[in-house]
Amino acid sequence: MNSIWPQLEPLLATVQKPARYIGCEDGAQQPDHRPDRVAWLLIYPDTYEIGLPNQGLQILYEILNERSDALAERTYAPWVDLESVLRAQGLPLFSVDTHRPAGAFDLLAFNLSAELVYTNLLNCIDLAGVPVRAADRRPEHPLVVAGGHCTYNPEPLADFLDAVVLGDGEEVVGEITEVVAEWKASGRTEGSREQVLRRLAQVPGVYVPSMYEVTYEGEHLAGVTPRHPDVPALVEKRTIADLAEWPYPKRQLVPLTEVVHDRLNVEVFRGCTRGCRFCQAGMITRPVRERPAAQVDDMVRRGLARTGYDEVSLTSLSSADFSGIEGVVAGVINDPECSGQVSVSLPSLRVDAFTVSLAAEIQKVRRTGLTFAPEGGTWRMRRVINKLIREEDLYAAVEAAFSQGWRRVKLYFLIGLPTETDDDVLGIARLAGACAAIGRRHHRSVTVTASVGGFVPKAHTPFQWFGQNTVAELRRKIGLLRDAVRSQAGVTLRWHDPEATMAEGLLSRGDRHMGAVVEHVWRAGGTFQEWSEHFDLSLWTAALAAAGIDAGEVVHRHRGRDEALAWDHISASLHRDFLWQDFEDALAEHGLEDCRWTPCYDCGACTGLGVEHMVASAVAPAGGSQGTGQDLTSAGSVPVRFLDGDSASLARAGGGR
Repeated sequence: MNSIWPQLEPLLATVQKPARYIGCEDGAQQPDHRPDRVAWLLIYPDTYEIGLPNQGLQILYEILNERSDALAERTYAPWVDLESVLRAQGLPLFSVDTHRPAGAFDLLAFNLSAELVYTNLLNCIDLAGVPVRAADRRPEHPLVVAGGHCTYNPEPLADFLDAVVLGDGEEVVGEITEVVAEWKASGRTEGSREQVLRRLAQVPGVYVPSMYEVTYEGEHLAGVTPRHPDVPALVEKRTIADLAEWPYPKRQLVPLTEVVHDRLNVEVFRGCTRGCRFCQAGMITRPVRERPAAQVDDMVRRGLARTGYDEVSLTSLSSADFSGIEGVVAGVINDPECSGQVSVSLPSLRVDAFTVSLAAEIQKVRRTGLTFAPEGGTWRMRRVINKLIREEDLYAAVEAAFSQGWRRVKLYFLIGLPTETDDDVLGIARLAGACAAIGRRHHRSVTVTASVGGFVPKAHTPFQWFGQNTVAELRRKIGLLRDAVRSQAGVTLRWHDPEATMAEGLLSRGDRHMGAVVEHVWRAGGTFQEWSEHFDLSLWTAALAAAGIDAGEVVHRHRGRDEALAWDHISASLHRDFLWQDFEDALAEHGLEDCRWTPCYDCGACTGLGVEHMVASAVAPAGGSQGTGQDLTSAGSVPVRFLDGDSASLARAGGGR
């Protein structure tokens, strides 16, 4: 189908931020649509400025457009003003690259990184002119697929998605393309949609909800089982073993308008073995896979030269854990070609990996934002959640920052964690106040912002059996903190809306019944629920009442060890017994060290890749013996990972920590 640009262009003058919808970014592509190519529309179901920097979408965008049998374009959720205009004018959702109607693509592929965008997903499907429910679609309609961290519990969206991709997407998108190409070549005849979905269900890492039967015992889930013998009972995630083989994005998109994280982003590694029990991202992306330092350096240099950015972010779940991170940072900042004008930011900093020398390098050009995440207010609480950071670790990191000229530091905390007491909550104020006092030793005026979020248990984590706090309880704890920080000079408190936390819990823990709730909220106008000005808990409570669902049963109730969970048929490669034992260790306040420095805990993540932890004679990293009573420094063990016998593939010796 042709571009709708002639109809769209005159309308853009009537909406906010029309640059969201015009495309034309440096790095944007204008793919050639042909019948023998499978056309993907990659969709981030939030605004352009939130979605444009997403690395997952940009990586797949490049990989698909490099294939001879595929093409990819992008779109983002239109803001409410443009949505109103599109519906009034009878115009569909469109790609920002060539402004083709979304319904003209073969696949609508969503990146899901937050649960509260689910209503936006339904809105985008509807704006595309595609039936919202998968069961109502015909062969001429696009396939609707999704990937991202939220899909590790796909059941709340099962009624709306044709397929779900679990894990890394670099390889699997090619396999999906081949299946869909055969379907297109066959003419997409009547009844063929069921056949192509069954084929997709046999692709490793692809879950097709319509191929599974859901059963209940009373009001509780009994199980999710395949409807056909050739459909897997357990869908395993896909994992890219060697990041060096996938140096993407090679041409990062450079927007024409302001977006969040508007800088060069280079992924340095995936996965995390720190073992924080609340952290879904750390659990589901195991094992750690580092990009070679030389490749990081090359991607940084090429990216800066092409984009003209003067800031680079080295991204991962814990960037300061990257082997030789100080050398990489120094290499960028001190590179003569950069003329001393390029700054480096390290998101997701671990305080026990942040040093004075690293702080000194980062601030040579400019002081980028500095955020640490102690998560718990007391050492007891941090042992429960396995965030094994002692107060002296935090104070040393903050001292390093303030001594090198920083005046503002942000600290992230969670409340509502398992076994939490009021003293644990008040410990947040004490920690923040102590950090501010350290800052005042170096500067007359400093700001320490304590940002507090309500804990939501996530699938495939040790806390998946825990019932989260009620809205009232979270509000009470926030009240305790507000009173406590009033006496703390230099401390500012910020918090996430407990009502939004409750809605997130519904979608994080719900089963297939939750689809009716999502649809009800969407039909009632509940889009952009991630945005505080649009979130409305009354829409969710009304939807729950209409569906006959008790929020307490879904969100606040603790689960038993043997109870069926909505995501039991989805595998993040973690043994259920490992997760339960880790939950029991949490309740016993027992911390577990990072498995890079200890014997393997047999979580299961490495098994399918043929990765083993080999113990070599070396000096253990700083901070390697916190919390368990095990003296790792004297043990001196640093594991080196081997992949299929090749020590070069994933070897790391723990340097630069």
